Amino acid sequence: MTSITSDRCIGSREHLPLACDLTPRRDLLVLRNQCRSPELRGTTRESTDVGVHFPLNGASRAIVRDLVIHGPRSRAELAERLRLSPGSLTRLTKPLLDAGLLTEMAAVTGGQGRPSTPLDLVPAAVCFVGVKLTGGEVFAVLTDLRAEVLATRRARLTSQAPEAVCGVVVGLVEELVAHRAGPVRVGVTFGGRSPDRAHAFAPFLGWQSSVPLAEMVTRATGLPCVLDNDVVALAESHHWFGAGRGRSRFALVTIGAGIGYALVLHDRILRSEEADIGVLGHHVIDRTGPYCSEGHRGCVSGYLLSESVAAAASAALRRLVGYDEALDLAEEGDPAVRCVVDEAGLALGRLLSSVAALSMTTSIILSGEGARLALVAAGAVQSGVSETRPSWADPLDLDVQVVDFDAWARGAAVIAMQHFVLGVD
Repeated sequence: MTSITSDRCIGSREHLPLACDLTPRRDLLVLRNQCRSPELRGTTRESTDVGVHFPLNGASRAIVRDLVIHGPRSRAELAERLRLSPGSLTRLTKPLLDAGLLTEMAAVTGGQGRPSTPLDLVPAAVCFVGVKLTGGEVFAVLTDLRAEVLATRRARLTSQAPEAVCGVVVGLVEELVAHRAGPVRVGVTFGGRSPDRAHAFAPFLGWQSSVPLAEMVTRATGLPCVLDNDVVALAESHHWFGAGRGRSRFALVTIGAGIGYALVLHDRILRSEEADIGVLGHHVIDRTGPYCSEGHRGCVSGYLLSESVAAAASAALRRLVGYDEALDLAEEGDPAVRCVVDEAGLALGRLLSSVAALSMTTSIILSGEGARLALVAAGAVQSGVSETRPSWADPLDLDVQVVDFDAWARGAAVIAMQHFVLGVD
């Protein structure tokens, strides 16, 4: 039996409200897919211009969406899945084939029937630039129509004024598309609100009023641009291309510089004006816990933010350490930092249990640049879930996806792609 004592666990904090037996009653948490996102490439590929105008309407958008997410399909399979007659499918796909958005693959012979000619996308037909804004840097990626990252760029912000930020975004976009001849669309995401997908409310950049960032980027580049919240975009990226593909219902929780939350229900992300502006980070798990920056006591931000973990580890060691170093030391068995990280793991387990109960789903993706915490403190996370989730409840299916800021930028590219494929929602 392993117990956590307050002195070793929290350094200069007053106490350890989450200290408890780390031996779970039973497995109420299943960890899986504990891997990083695929490595992102750093050199731009040149693409062929295969047509600028693609005649997309409601039914043809459904065809393109299916092929984007699921890959090549025979005409018979597409018609069956989308409830289209063979004639309607031919009528809808011919303009897309002529425009170069779709292509016919080599004929496949199966069974005793006639050979079928699967349809697929031309991934290079359209490219997307995804841009992720942080308080001090801008991250950008170029992707194709399957969200494969073709190039990455980043730049520091020397000013948070809207014109300065836009200038950095435009510079990265122009650099990424310099060798791109075909159509390109841009998505920009940030930790804030964009109710109309065109104006940005980003307090972390000092933007307390509406900034028409999409129009500013479009005016400077000539490219269509759409804005969105960064956590929503990461959820959409997981939903179409990542750990959430094929799931019609799941929750996404992100930890790192902030704490985010998104929910997919009935195969669609649930949108709200508060999705996501860090509200979940102030969910209280212990009224006697540490204070967060907003003055709340015992909310998960005080335990789970990267800076909170780093600060507690630094206090325990009496020297400055960063978040990744703290996790490394915990893995290596440093007793003081091990207790700090287990404390955060307990908090994370309690948070995940609350998310599962309130969203009525057992399928949770934990992502963000700080998600490695769940792997280093897996036992503590399990205990945090066990102490707050009834023993008769189904175990949580926790899929841990450790990502970097390029993956957040890829989410922005997916938002631009969805606007192209689905049209404006």
